[in-house]
Amino acid sequence: MQYPLKEKIGNPTLLVGREREFQNFGKWLANIPANLSKSRVILARRKSGKTAFVQRLFNQLWSQNGRVIPFYFSVPEGNMWYVDFAYNYYRAFASQYISFLERDEELVSIPLSLERIREYGLSHSIKVLVDDVDALHDGKKQHDYFLVWETAYSAPHRFAAVYDVRFLVIIDEFQYLTQHIYRDEKCAGKPDKSMPGSFHTVVESKIAPMLVTGSYISWLIDIAREYLEAGRLSRWYMAPYLTPDEGLQAVYKYAEVCHQPITNETAVQINQLCMADPFFISCVIQSDYEGKDLQTVDGVVNTVNYEIVSPTSELSGTWAEYIYKTLPKINDIHSKHILLHLSKHNDRAWTPQEVKDELRLDMPAEKILEKMSLLLQADLIADGGSDIRFKGLQDGTLYLILRSRFEEEISTFAPDFNQDFRQEIVQLQKDKQRLQGMLNYLSGKMAEYQLATQFRSQKRFALSKYFKEVKDKTRLNIIEVQLNVPLQRADGKAMELDMVAKSSDGRVVLVEVKKRKEKIGANIVADFREKVEVYQHQHPDNIILPAILSLGGFTAEAKELCQLYGMGRAERLVW
Repeated sequence: MQYPLKEKIGNPTLLVGREREFQNFGKWLANIPANLSKSRVILARRKSGKTAFVQRLFNQLWSQNGRVIPFYFSVPEGNMWYVDFAYNYYRAFASQYISFLERDEELVSIPLSLERIREYGLSHSIKVLVDDVDALHDGKKQHDYFLVWETAYSAPHRFAAVYDVRFLVIIDEFQYLTQHIYRDEKCAGKPDKSMPGSFHTVVESKIAPMLVTGSYISWLIDIAREYLEAGRLSRWYMAPYLTPDEGLQAVYKYAEVCHQPITNETAVQINQLCMADPFFISCVIQSDYEGKDLQTVDGVVNTVNYEIVSPTSELSGTWAEYIYKTLPKINDIHSKHILLHLSKHNDRAWTPQEVKDELRLDMPAEKILEKMSLLLQADLIADGGSDIRFKGLQDGTLYLILRSRFEEEISTFAPDFNQDFRQEIVQLQKDKQRLQGMLNYLSGKMAEYQLATQFRSQKRFALSKYFKEVKDKTRLNIIEVQLNVPLQRADGKAMELDMVAKSSDGRVVLVEVKKRKEKIGANIVADFREKVEVYQHQHPDNIILPAILSLGGFTAEAKELCQLYGMGRAERLVW
């Protein structure tokens, strides 16, 4: 796959999981050519992965070069004049359209000028491009700024209609349209809060449906209700958490990409304490905590604790920004007490009177309702199903941050996260069967990462600990482990080794990993043998120890061939 849009997540392999979302949106995208897909909004708090998700959808569609042309635009948080914003929006759209036609990745990152867009339109007989650029310039000269913006925002729908193609219009952080776009050229006065209303008609387009995102859920819902009519955008709520096995995948991926030593046991512990929250996991793996050691229980507990309580940590700093944007509205001990209580007891909805009785607050229920309404507007609690019922967010990460920042002020003592985390890990360790079950289940997806982690975390071991039929029983002292190592045959044929593990004494372990459920045959063994011979030829001074991990097992013929070639065999990982 190609990545013309540089994804916010960084290394593309770090986007793991989200199978539920990709499956659902895959069907939705497949229905766009048949004019069956309705515009959507993804609602999720910050750092939930929604931007990475929609950017991946863009790259998938661009790479497929099929019937749906993607357009991605992120609304900036900085103030901007109405006309400049329209110009930027149109340049992004036209450039991405041309990039799709020409298969030119660069145009996604570096939009063309309006003049070059017009030239392309002339040279390729795309009359609408020429007419649009002329309309943008004429509108600006005549101070007809409505024409300028209308030309820009309606472009995907018009192009789809004229050229009988389909577009997907992705607008990231849609809510900022109400906050940063000014009618005044000097950005004086107040921003135009009605900007989202421009999309009132095109949001119903079936030939250029929209996919918008927002980090402030209540804010975006209010915008949709006021300017777009609520039913015009179907809602998709994206949880900030992955499934437990997807979270484990994220731990392994981040550890591998960031060259952070872990063990298979601490991988489970990190995932457990981070609640399979990919952002939380990334913060722990990349933490600047000076005592970070993610190969021990103490090291994991202390690092997770640091990310929650330290004001300089990435996790704490990110959440502080989110919370304190609305703190002036809730900056009193009663509001904080209510917020903490609802977050702790988020399994049910609460009325103001119930909160008053439970917390013994000395204020009328009407005042509590006012405070709870403000917390709802701030996206710190959720609607409980009626005008007077509210729920805490199903967000364990938020609850930990709130405890860290507010619990001492409310309860006069600070929370002891270290003790809480240790108790959680003790419970996890007691359930050895569940722990091993999680690791075994994940082997079907991440076996090479788990094996590499085992090799890195062991001090000295013989290869026979993990593989049968190994002739060399001398202990290895692994100093480097690499995954997916490219290899090239003399005639130029490209190959790849799943794992290369180097020992300090010059021996090198080469491992082929097969995760499918079927038994592997002699052809797989023969192919791996060729890779081993090419590597040996290129590294004549090394002693090569080849081995195959096949989770589906081996045919009798494959076993015989492994013995003939001196290859170790394994059908499961040893924990």
